[in-house]
Amino acid sequence: MRKETVLMIFLFACLVSHSQEIETKRQVIDYKTYIDLVRKQNLEYAAEKLNVSVAEAEIKAAKVFNDPNLSVEYADNDDRRMQMGRSVSVELSKTFSIGKRGANIDLAKSGKELNEALLTDYFHRLRAEATLAYLEALKQSELYAVKKDSYDNIRRLAEGDSIRFKLGKITDVDAVQSKLEADIAGNDLLQAHVELLNSFSSLGLWAGVFQQDKIYNPAGKLQKQERLFDTGQLLETALANRADLAAALKNVDVAQKELKVVRRERNPDFDLALGYNYNTEVRNEIAPAPKFNGVTVGVAVPLKFSNTNKGAVLAAEFRKQQAELNYRQAELEVQTSVMQSLRQYQASLKQVRQYETGMLDNARTVLNGKIYSYERGETSRLEVLVAQQTFDELRSAYIETVFGSLSALIALERNAGIWDIEID
Repeated sequence: MRKETVLMIFLFACLVSHSQEIETKRQVIDYKTYIDLVRKQNLEYAAEKLNVSVAEAEIKAAKVFNDPNLSVEYADNDDRRMQMGRSVSVELSKTFSIGKRGANIDLAKSGKELNEALLTDYFHRLRAEATLAYLEALKQSELYAVKKDSYDNIRRLAEGDSIRFKLGKITDVDAVQSKLEADIAGNDLLQAHVELLNSFSSLGLWAGVFQQDKIYNPAGKLQKQERLFDTGQLLETALANRADLAAALKNVDVAQKELKVVRRERNPDFDLALGYNYNTEVRNEIAPAPKFNGVTVGVAVPLKFSNTNKGAVLAAEFRKQQAELNYRQAELEVQTSVMQSLRQYQASLKQVRQYETGMLDNARTVLNGKIYSYERGETSRLEVLVAQQTFDELRSAYIETVFGSLSALIALERNAGIWDIEID
């Protein structure tokens, strides 16, 4: 057996082994199940959820009242030597704030609403990126099929050339050339297989699952999805539904509540104290006094000279103005991104339709005709290879264009604050 034939058989065996490996490891997963796993098990999303839990805890913390103070005092007025008596005093005091606790509670509640809006926006971005990863895996699967078909065709030609060489119909150089071309195609197929497995593995990352003995294989087919959109309604929907825009608006509300808190902090606190003291009998001969009980009530009010400094208030007002400007900027960015993604989606659909006007069918017909003619000695191997390359490039370009149209649709719906993506 010729050395070239042995090498070709070895390469083919490696490809079969790789195919059997993926069959034993893969678990087919549909799009709906995959997105549910992403929602429930994605680790970064789980970490983001804790921001809401933290905000809820901060609301509870803001509801705490100031603690009262209890003081106990014992006095010995040199009773042993001068017999001036002893005394015990107990005082209960508490600091009261005017409006500060309510302002802090409102701020904490606004902070929770902001975190909820940010979490919603995070999931929308996560869902879009996870969907792109799913489509990427489908794309790599179809690109692998292109490489596999190309390799099978070139391998069959090489096997046929080996037989024709033995029959003396072609030269040894032609047979070696055919085998070399098959080897090159085989190497390309091996690389495509690695890229396929890597794209499958990425699905486990998004779904929060890592198992060495299992990878997810997406179900479905990469195919274009055509949508008709009304530009005016699309812009209105985006302004109403975009989660990041809602988060920007909540940020304005938080800034307003922060300003309110700063202003309430300038309100004076006052301390109210209630005391009781017990004094023993004074037995001193010069100034005797009976034992007695005393009650004290006191109020302490600070003199807020510091309120003449309005730096904290001005800073809070500037932060509020900044949040408002950021929200207006976010509105402009939403409108711009919607229009840009709409144009990109419409253009990508036109590109897909160009391929569907018969280009692929014509290229396949030409390739089959060239192979048929070559097997009968009516055309050269170079013409077959050119036809094969043209057909492979068209198929690959079509797959990339369909993927691009789906990516553009995902970007459009993400920017417009809608979602109706389904992959069958």
